[in-house]
Amino acid sequence: MTRVIPESTSSPAGTPPAPKRPLPVSRADTFTESVIREMTRLALKHGAVNLAQGFPDFPCPDELKSAAGEAIDADVNQYAITWGSKELREEIVKRVKTYNGMAFDPETGITVTCGSTEAMLASLLAVITPGEEVIVPEPFYENYGPDAILSGAAPRYVPLGDDLSIDEESWKSAFSKKTKAIILNTPNNPSGKVFSKKELSFIADLCLDYNVIAVTDEIYEHILYDGHKHVSIGSLDGMQDRTITIGSFSKTYSVTGWRVGYALADPDLTNRIRKIHDFLTVGAPAPLQQACAAALRLPASYYRELAADYDKRRKILYNGLREAGFACELPEGAYYIFTDISESGKTDVEFARHLIEKAGVAAVPGSSFYHDGGETKLRFTFSKKTETLQEACRRLENAF
Repeated sequence: MTRVIPESTSSPAGTPPAPKRPLPVSRADTFTESVIREMTRLALKHGAVNLAQGFPDFPCPDELKSAAGEAIDADVNQYAITWGSKELREEIVKRVKTYNGMAFDPETGITVTCGSTEAMLASLLAVITPGEEVIVPEPFYENYGPDAILSGAAPRYVPLGDDLSIDEESWKSAFSKKTKAIILNTPNNPSGKVFSKKELSFIADLCLDYNVIAVTDEIYEHILYDGHKHVSIGSLDGMQDRTITIGSFSKTYSVTGWRVGYALADPDLTNRIRKIHDFLTVGAPAPLQQACAAALRLPASYYRELAADYDKRRKILYNGLREAGFACELPEGAYYIFTDISESGKTDVEFARHLIEKAGVAAVPGSSFYHDGGETKLRFTFSKKTETLQEACRRLENAF
């Protein structure tokens, strides 16, 4: 192969530089960088309390750190099997059968990925033919729109109601012969909505009627409040072979930097996902996979305490936001509070920058969770130590 040497960009003295060649058109031109990560950078620059990006500032369980260290010491430092270590896949199968009510073969139904982020993109690439449509309910986690575009699909956005309910007629009209998949997220980021079994059954019926794949992000499945229950749409009648269920260790075990997730699917879908995963990342970190297997052996009390601890943090931030003048409701799940800032007289982006620079608290502009809209909203995370939240609430007293 002949190597092409780029033309020199320098110019003789006294002559203007040659105009820069325009880059070819790219799918990346149709979306922006992550607003969430941008807010983190601004928080660091201004010394603000970071309630923008959803990562804990408290340690993960000691059992995980010990298991990771032991794996590294034992030289579990080379490639694992591309689609995940056998031990981890077997532990995932046990947990999913007990908690999610679905049965998978660890040899043919699981792909361990570099976080749920890779799992989502690999899954969409596995099912989409360019030009097809993917339904994205909004508000949505900011990756979903770009993920659909990168896979070659046209996103079809369907709004939830102001009370986060489903308008059945709007959803019915969104499905068509072009619809190939729907992206679901329950519990939902940013709204905290937990989709009920009745709502998921309605969506499942549409998937069955239109031969649509449900790609469902369930990474907050253990973070639930006020008696809400997690339901996997793949556990409903007729749905397991047309659902890709995505999970992650990041949120449940406070290891967002480990980047270990997984996709559960029918063997035919799994075969496609595994091939794409192989060429995207080869595999997730081997020693951390061993530590994640240890995480799945934690007792049931761990999950009860996890939800109870987050409930306390939820109420600290909620009370602080309300006292500061933010309009908001307690979320049903996950670890975010979605607020209304209409009375500020500023757009979401203006108010987010104002909070960072003047109050010293970082949040995420609501418009990053909508295709069109959200300019009157901000998202705050409460995945922080109680003292961090208390300090943030103190600073928010002067937010408006």
